[in-house]
Amino acid sequence: MTPTVTGAVIAGALAVCWVAFGFWAFVLVALATLVGAGIGWIVDGRVDVRAIADALRGRRSSS
Repeated sequence: MTPTVTGAVIAGALAVCWVAFGFWAFVLVALATLVGAGIGWIVDGRVDVRAIADALRGRRSSS
């Protein structure tokens, strides 16, 4: 599935959620989707958690 199709499916699901259950359910589902995507990026290795932790602690990067 291409990123465009994936984005369209997620947007459609969020729209249905908003219409069926209201704004706050939409917000909850959107946040859960973002958390799930973040976990997926970490598992795939796209996000370097150690670099983020170092940046939050104020340590400089290697550049």
